[in-house]
Amino acid sequence: MHFETKEDTDSPIAEAFAAVTDFESFERSAIRRGVEVHRNGDSSTAPEDLTWDVVFMFRGSERKMRLEILEYDAPNVVVFSATGSGMMGELRVDLMALSSQRTRMTVRLDLRPKTLAARLLVQSLKLARNKLNRKFRKRVAEFALLIEERQTQIA
Repeated sequence: MHFETKEDTDSPIAEAFAAVTDFESFERSAIRRGVEVHRNGDSSTAPEDLTWDVVFMFRGSERKMRLEILEYDAPNVVVFSATGSGMMGELRVDLMALSSQRTRMTVRLDLRPKTLAARLLVQSLKLARNKLNRKFRKRVAEFALLIEERQTQIA
């Protein structure tokens, strides 16, 4: 299953990349939503070597996943891989400078089932594809606005 969207943000590419790679902020946000997050590595660890073990509830079942950074090319791209609970996923965030104060963010999410149970889950998600696409686009747009707000607070 594949999701993709693009958003333009009124901030320099370096600021956008800093927001995309603000891992502590994402960890805190996940914990507030009831996700158990265990980072393997600390702030002195190179970003490419960071991994996370996460446990969360989804559709009434506990899911365990391991997240790792596959590619980290500041300030252009960061790619995350997620494996576990019969699923594999890849989240890719590409940033492109449109001008010195404007950045285009392209976010791609690919989910691939590894087990029969995961295939059934993905199939049920495909039935709600339009709703999920809308939610995905909305969340990315909200994140782009958050990047802009951060930029205005700094300036």
